Amino acid sequence: MTVTWRLNAEDVARIRFAFSPMWELVASLRTLQDPSRQSIHLPWIKRVRPRLAALDLDELFALVPPTGYLADFLTPPPDTPLPDFAAELDRVRSTPPEQARAEAAIVRGTDPAVLRRFAADPAAGVARVADALLAYWEECFAEFWPRVYALLERDVLRRSRQLAREGARELFAGLDPAVVWTGEQLVIDRPWCATGGLHGDGLVLVPTAFYWPSVAVMSAPYQSMLVYPVLGVGTLWEEGPPPAPGALAALIGRNRARILLALAEPSTTTALAARMALTPGAVSQHLGVLSAGGLTVGMRVGKQVVYRRTQTGDMLAGRA
Repeated sequence: MTVTWRLNAEDVARIRFAFSPMWELVASLRTLQDPSRQSIHLPWIKRVRPRLAALDLDELFALVPPTGYLADFLTPPPDTPLPDFAAELDRVRSTPPEQARAEAAIVRGTDPAVLRRFAADPAAGVARVADALLAYWEECFAEFWPRVYALLERDVLRRSRQLAREGARELFAGLDPAVVWTGEQLVIDRPWCATGGLHGDGLVLVPTAFYWPSVAVMSAPYQSMLVYPVLGVGTLWEEGPPPAPGALAALIGRNRARILLALAEPSTTTALAARMALTPGAVSQHLGVLSAGGLTVGMRVGKQVVYRRTQTGDMLAGRA
């Protein structure tokens, strides 16, 4: 079975990328329920399991079962390229009760009694679920988000450049084997059938670490969204970046060498700081020196400044 979307020229022109802390948080609920599906996240699971006893996640687990449909209102498609968790949580809180009730009725959860309680008073249910999401975020996810953020950000920057340089055909060809672009239609291998066009607001592409290795789709009444597996998820729980080669470190300093090597893919100061275990201020100072030496350059993308290596920086890093 497949989801088939017709994309006209305007739809293709309105493709954009974003990523979502709320999507990752909600997807991680499935990881907790079925760790064997995503053994790659075992380091995170081992860290957070002891913390779960202090949380009431029964309603969330009912709305997000291990497989099948999960309530869409929990994962509103991101409306900005870099949404923050608080803004996304506000969107969940503002879900119309009847919409939440209708979506909960589709879920084939593991605890029907909990779902019936939710459906009996969906306004109160949405409030409880939002509070549970906040508690779960603060207890089990917030401290790990910078690591996930950096991985997703690198993927978005890489794919955005690919779309600009090579076009939609090459972009879709590299997303996942379940996604096929015919030139007029986007065909996505999913366990349900749907056919039609987008509904005038373009298509947002969202990389995911915690839904990996699967794809997911959302459409009307929501923004059309395709969630695809992020590249490099195997590096997510590695402890720190590889050490800088001795000769390069001796030439420009250990931390600057590490940053230069990390910029094999463009990145922001914040993401580099999380990846390098340095403060953003320290990274900014090192980038200033590297840029003054002609090894890196910054470019503004929306409200963010993204740094990349120059050709000279590539040559120096390549000899390390």
